[in-house]
Amino acid sequence: MTVSIVIPAYNEAKNLGRVISDVRAAGWNDILVVDDGSTDDTSEVARQQKVDIISLEHNSGQGKALQSGIEHLKNNQNPDIIVTFDADGQHRPEDVKSLIQALEKGNIDAALGSRFLENSSQIPFFKKALLKCAVFYTRWTTGLNITDTHNGLRALTRKAYQTINLTWPRRAHASQILHQIARAKLRYVEVPVTILYN
Repeated sequence: MTVSIVIPAYNEAKNLGRVISDVRAAGWNDILVVDDGSTDDTSEVARQQKVDIISLEHNSGQGKALQSGIEHLKNNQNPDIIVTFDADGQHRPEDVKSLIQALEKGNIDAALGSRFLENSSQIPFFKKALLKCAVFYTRWTTGLNITDTHNGLRALTRKAYQTINLTWPRRAHASQILHQIARAKLRYVEVPVTILYN
């Protein structure tokens, strides 16, 4: 089973090197960084780490960066699974294994990370309240029984990532993915993950 990690990054030069190193240390070597029009040394850090990189000319938002990465992988490598992973150091690479295992258990198209299933993340109060409101709205508009709507850590099978087409601006892509999962009737599961707030 081939697994590719796509990391959208905007001005993450100070975090990206450690994130890539940690992802590799967890056993994931097929890494694509999408530099979303950074004005710092994000691209240079990625080059120093010797990972594949796409550089967007302008900052277009995380959704556009992710879609660019997914399209690149789809057209060039066509992996069995694409994992989306944030560049800011808030995701734990060891949680990727849990997402992959959830897909391997069978008949699942998308494994979605959730910081609320085991409450292992120390979420600031106001952020938690905002996220809970987003969960309620997304459940109402999609019919999906989910606990976390804006978690950037997810694993998509080939069937899922070939279905996804992100066009909504900025961070709205997280909601758009869920809407497209619902519309395409993709099989999904939530997996407990920890978000490291720094």
